[in-house]
Formats: sequence, structure tokens, C-alpha cells
Amino acid sequence: MSPLLVLAVAFVLLTLIGIPLFASVGLTTVLALYLIDIPYTLLAQTGYGSLTPFPLLTIPMFVLAGRLMEVGGMANRMIAIATNLVGAYRGSMGLVTVFACMLFAALSGSGPATTAAIGSVTVPAMKREGYDVPFAAAITASAGALGSLIPPSNLLIIYGLVSETSIPRLFLAGLIPGVLVTILLMITTYIIARKRGYGGDGEAFSWGPFLHAAWDGKWSIGAPVLILGGIYGGAFTPTEAAAVAVFYALFVGLFVYRELTVKKVIDALRFTALLTGILILLTPTLAFGQLTAFYDVPTAVQEGITSLTTNVFLVMLMIGIFYIFIGTFMESLAQIVLFTAVFLPLVTSLGVDPVMFGIFTVITCEIGFLTPPLGANLTVAARISGISIERISVAVLPFILAYIVGMVILIFFPELTTFLPDWFYGEAK
Repeated sequence: MSPLLVLAVAFVLLTLIGIPLFASVGLTTVLALYLIDIPYTLLAQTGYGSLTPFPLLTIPMFVLAGRLMEVGGMANRMIAIATNLVGAYRGSMGLVTVFACMLFAALSGSGPATTAAIGSVTVPAMKREGYDVPFAAAITASAGALGSLIPPSNLLIIYGLVSETSIPRLFLAGLIPGVLVTILLMITTYIIARKRGYGGDGEAFSWGPFLHAAWDGKWSIGAPVLILGGIYGGAFTPTEAAAVAVFYALFVGLFVYRELTVKKVIDALRFTALLTGILILLTPTLAFGQLTAFYDVPTAVQEGITSLTTNVFLVMLMIGIFYIFIGTFMESLAQIVLFTAVFLPLVTSLGVDPVMFGIFTVITCEIGFLTPPLGANLTVAARISGISIERISVAVLPFILAYIVGMVILIFFPELTTFLPDWFYGEAK
């Protein structure tokens, strides 16, 4: 039996018997080191090095900023703006949920955090309007996944670190695809809501209430303008922008809206610690990723796939299908760290821009958020709505299709991802 097959069998068995993913990858890495007689200190050295990059601080700070903005009143004001903008259309509250998730995604950087922040308000509202509960939860889970695509995005930060791709370029590249997927989700919501007769009984759109809500929520809207404007204006780096976001959230929550309390701040810190604890995956997965070079895995994958086809569209579709399958049982962070080193050399050899591949990777991870048994967003939506993941898993299928359509559009029109970064920074060399 070849060493690669031994490692694959070991990893699958460890995962199937319920060992946590970081331990499964770590034990498989130890086995790999043993098989090729490399000192185990590689794992310790990689573990130390994986947690030292300065940009890694961006993730917990953006998570903290997003949580403070949620409990400090900014999320509610974003929902109010979205509600007054949408008006009395079929599926209006569902459309509000998608639109509000898009706005909050520019603050949180996290899919599950966006789902929790917006869904805790809109799911009960949809219940009151007579929405089928699984459908309401499915809207929230799928729209919440936008938190991983629209900048600032934690997954794009990890991809940038692993692939050595410019994080500001990745952030800019996520804007157009983020809006595209938002539109696809809104179309899906409207079609289903119209067919089932949900919503449409509220007040029609008028400028007065909308302008009032916009004025009341000006500090909320100011957050993404400050964060993204500061990054692209050269005022601060993404890491510094995350620190500015935390200070802004504290200032607005304490002194403007006055809804933050010491207890809420402590709860936000606890939430941040729990959510960013997943970074423990970096140590074993980066070490395992380094070992793929020793086993010449990228070359083997490249030769295997190109022997079937060199058509870039088919290759990207094959990778997309693989990522979606893997995402059903693997954390998105581990997925990016493990497989970027394997597939990025292949797609770049076919002329795919690393920035485009980063956006493509994150979209497939978003689909993973919506597929059981792991499905982080499904788990959050289930807790909010009080129903089982199984019921939401069926209702979310049309929204998964919307994400797949968005993924296919980006494969055929990669300029949608590269246009803004190339226009703003110039074409990458």
C-alpha cells in the first residue's frame, strides 16, 4: 500500500469515528512524518509559525467588532434601513433578511456570525408574517453565508495568507461576486415567496420612512465606509482596519446608541474567543500542507486532472464539485489551508488568476456552510428557529442552487472578480 493511500485511509477513519478535525489532521501529519522519516519538530515549528503572522490578528478583531455592532444596536438599524427600502413586496421580510445580511457582512467577516446577528431578529418577524419556519431559517442561513464573501472576510484573509495573495485585492474582488450572489438569493426568495403567498401586506415604499431610518442608522452605514474606505484609501492595513472597527463599534455602542453594557462587552469577548478558537486548525493543517510537497501531491494532481482535460472551465467545475463534497464534513478553514496548495498551482498553470481562485474557493466554502452534517450556518439557523437541521437542509436546496449558479457564472466570466482590483491597483504581475 502506498504512503499516500495509508494517509488517506488514516484520515478518513479518524474523521469517521468522531475525532475532532484538528486532531485527525494532526495525527495524520504525525503518521506522514513517521513514514518519510522527518523529525517531529516540523509540526511544532509550523505550529508556532502558523500563529505568528500579523494579519492573523485581523480575524478575531473583525469577529469582535461584528459582535459589538450586533449587540450595540447597529444590526437592528441596518435591518430597519433594509425594511424601509424593500417596502411591501411579496416575500418582503425574506428580501430584507438577504439585504440586511449583505450589509452586515461588511462588518462581521463571518458567515455564522452574520446568520446569528440578522436571523435572531428576522426569523421571528418572518414567523409572525406566516412564513414556513424551515423556509425562513433557510433564507437566513444562506444569506448569512455572504459574511464569508463580502469584505472583510475571514476566509479571504486565510486564503491570502496561505496563497501569499494580496488581501486588499481579495477584498475588492469579493464585492461584485457578493452583490451577484445577493441578487440571486433575492430572486430565489421572491420566486418561492410569491408562489406560496408570503408577505406583501406591509406599507409601500416611501421616501420619508426610508430617509428617517437611514438617518437613524447613519453610524451603522458609516462602519463599512470607514473600514473599506480606510483600506483602499491607504489610511490603514486590513489588520489596522479591524482594530479601528473594534474602536468604532465600542464608541458607537457606548456613546451614540448607548446600548452596550459591560455585560454585553464581556459576552462579545467570550463569543469571539469561541468563534476564533477554530484557528487551532492552522497548526496541523499547515504542517500537513507542507508535507504535500514532500509527497509531490500537487504535481500528481496536476498530471491526473490534465490527463483528463486541460479545459479550464471543466477543471474549475471538477474542483468546485470536489470542494462542495469536502465541505459537507470539513471546516472551511481547513479546506482552504489543505487544498489551496494542491489546486492553486494547477489552476494558475491554466491561466486562472489567484485572486479569482480565492473568490471561487470561498463561494464553494459558503455552500459547505449550507450542507449537513457540518453546515455551520444550518446549525446557527436551527438554534434561532427552533427546528431541526434536517428540515432546514431540505428548504435550503434552492438557495444552494443559487450559489452554484453564481459559481458557474464566475467560472465563465472571471473578469467579474478581477475587474475592481485590476482597476484600483493595476493588473497583477
